[in-house]
Amino acid sequence: MSLPRLITGFREIADDYNAILCDVWGVLHNGRDPFAGADTALAQFREAGGKVLLLSNAPRPGTTVVARLDEIGVSREAYDDILTSGDVARALLADRGQQSQTCHHIGPAKDADLLAGIDIQFTGIDEADFILLSGMNDDTVETPEDYLNAMDTWHARKLQLVCANPDRQVQFGDRVIYCAGAVAEIYEQNGGDVVWLGKPYQPVYERARAQLNAMLDAHPRILAIGDGPKTDIPGAQRAGIDALFISGGLAGAVQNLDTAEQIGAVLDAENTHALAAMRHLVW
Repeated sequence: MSLPRLITGFREIADDYNAILCDVWGVLHNGRDPFAGADTALAQFREAGGKVLLLSNAPRPGTTVVARLDEIGVSREAYDDILTSGDVARALLADRGQQSQTCHHIGPAKDADLLAGIDIQFTGIDEADFILLSGMNDDTVETPEDYLNAMDTWHARKLQLVCANPDRQVQFGDRVIYCAGAVAEIYEQNGGDVVWLGKPYQPVYERARAQLNAMLDAHPRILAIGDGPKTDIPGAQRAGIDALFISGGLAGAVQNLDTAEQIGAVLDAENTHALAAMRHLVW
């Protein structure tokens, strides 16, 4: 088992990199409130010439996520640009619309901007060529088990499920809520066809790397920062990118992660490892 280096401040390793791929939910905020010092740490990195691309599994356009960050008080000085699973999903929908495919959307009303302005026909489940799953219809009370009966219909029609948020769970304040990935995982485990958008899948890293390359004048030395043992850290590893694990996010909300051994065990369970770890991102 590979153990991460425990650090108390990002400044201890910042000079080794000129670019950051930074997760949003779990690193910059907990769904309701920003984590103190996280945006300052990224702003300090940028002041020294580094570039920061936020990389989020949010099933919404990047512009919507930026507006939310503004609302809860995350400084725009912390990042140069943003790429979300929602951005990737919108590109996929536009492409399939050009192929005259029809889509059935499952997700909350708050995801309406994910679909806005795209030339594709949205239909009921019986007429759809595929399903776009952006989240639970009501993530405050629902669990993946609430979708088991619906999955019987999906399986019967052999419908492909496009998952616009691969996260299984996220921290929301002092609670943990389910995301689209938890439903998609069950569907896939039972033989369903799932297209996963976002982390840890490599297409989003290829797009993110291209965005960072366009910002940099030198060869990219990229660090990924994230709190997801199933998404941020293995995705970075597969992309050949060093990772800083934030133990006070999702994983730390359900268990104690105070030592390198505890953190290493959590990451090892997902067949991954991180270069370094800290509880919350601070300079």
